[in-house]
Amino acid sequence: MDDLFVCAPRQAPQATDEELWSIKIVRMKTGLSRASVYNYIALGLFPRQRRIGPGRVAWRASEVRTWIASR
Repeated sequence: MDDLFVCAPRQAPQATDEELWSIKIVRMKTGLSRASVYNYIALGLFPRQRRIGPGRVAWRASEVRTWIASR
């Protein structure tokens, strides 16, 4: 009798509905300069960016909104 191996179909990674903001949007929403955003990150005072591709970063909108609300 031949052994048959049945593999479950591969599932795609789960996509989230999390909105991501570019530095341009972050600057517009916060009123901060690009330098201030990165200075605040270095000081631990602003949410960290996420790498979304080669040479591309973005911020989770929910984290930036929370930061704005706390000010």
